[in-house]
Amino acid sequence: MLDVVAINGSPRAERSQTAQVLAPFIAGMTEAGAGVELLYASRLKVKECTCGTMHCWYGKPGECCVRDDMQSLYPRLAGADLLVLATPVYVPLPGGMQNILNRLCPLMDPRLETREGRTRARFREHVRIRRLALVATGGWWEKENMGTVVRIAEELAADVSVAFAGAVLRPHAYLMWSEGELTAEGRTVHEAVRQAGRDLVRTGSMAPENLAAIARPLITQEALLQQYNAMRDAVADR
Repeated sequence: MLDVVAINGSPRAERSQTAQVLAPFIAGMTEAGAGVELLYASRLKVKECTCGTMHCWYGKPGECCVRDDMQSLYPRLAGADLLVLATPVYVPLPGGMQNILNRLCPLMDPRLETREGRTRARFREHVRIRRLALVATGGWWEKENMGTVVRIAEELAADVSVAFAGAVLRPHAYLMWSEGELTAEGRTVHEAVRQAGRDLVRTGSMAPENLAAIARPLITQEALLQQYNAMRDAVADR
């Protein structure tokens, strides 16, 4: 059985749009036979990386000098085959998610090598993770708004020498709901996300055409801009 750790980086935890998109993804992975542990960054007490000396690489290899909830998270991550990062787009990441990513250094072996002109490391031998996937939601119209978050996930995968399995992207995610219920288009997106989860576990990848269907526009860009600017004007008039 494939063991998965999914980390929801939204400060709003299960009330977030990120959670609402991540849920069918996890359901699909579970249906395909994976065991999934879901964690919320906002419920973990994870401090900033304040060491500044690479203690976990050159002082006591593999040991973080900052004591907090990462101490219990390290073995759970090390025992996973697949790591799923789920996040809304901030500028670019919520603070809790960024802290967790920064604190992954103890899991990395500092024996460096050059691959395709870039300096890379690897996870330590006891870390089982072989793939990393991303689930991201945003409020703006275009999926390209999530490009920086995608690049962060891709770079992290390359830096630890695991495969980047792809990104489930849902721009203007809030339009999947109306009066607290999924719209017809929202249900279609949910099923596509569910299928992406199944595919990832069964084949190790996600079909590009399905990822494109998940990210497709639900409104014109002009109409979305009008919505946002109307909210801005309403606040300015108070």
